Amino acid sequence: MRIIVPQKFNFQSVEGISKNQLTQHYQLYKGYVEKINLIWRKLKEEKFTKPNTTYSPYRCLKLGESYALNGVKLHELYFGNLGGDKNKAYGNLLEKIKKDFESFENWRQDFLDAGKSSRGWVVVAFDLIDGQIRNYLCDAHDQGGIWNSLPILVLDVYEHAYMIDFGIDRNKYLNVFMQNIDWEVCEDRYNKILRHLQKTPPIPYPIPIPYWIK
Repeated sequence: MRIIVPQKFNFQSVEGISKNQLTQHYQLYKGYVEKINLIWRKLKEEKFTKPNTTYSPYRCLKLGESYALNGVKLHELYFGNLGGDKNKAYGNLLEKIKKDFESFENWRQDFLDAGKSSRGWVVVAFDLIDGQIRNYLCDAHDQGGIWNSLPILVLDVYEHAYMIDFGIDRNKYLNVFMQNIDWEVCEDRYNKILRHLQKTPPIPYPIPIPYWIK
């Protein structure tokens, strides 16, 4: 059975977010790692009878699986794009953002609007179907995700991400986050998508149904 091990992150270059805030947040992430390992062990070892849509142990574990696993992945993406020396967008990703949003400032404003509106996450993702970058709002780990989309930049707006340093002042946290985006990481994520697209280009709208059959 596979076991997930918590990743380690270097927060030394993060400015404006305290070590205590980041440490407490990281501990929360480690809790999701522990829970997904526990869930997978139970799914493998236990025998389930009478699965049911209203309630059953199997249903509860499967719901917990998606919540905990997304909690792991989203936090790893968030911590991974936090800090670094490259705090200005550049390269292929910058050009793509300008193309899809007409300007970088348009994207930035939409991203901040999503950050002020979301109860959990904002995910900047590339849609593998139509080739567009969009800002998605996710109220929970297992809510709001879009299938066939690949994350490029992730923002955590749960209160635990900022309350130690900023209290309930989310706007201040968002401004500090924007100054700490590691655009080199984001550029690398996008360039990996571009290499994938060389083999499987996106399908422009109108999309044939079923779109995966050529």
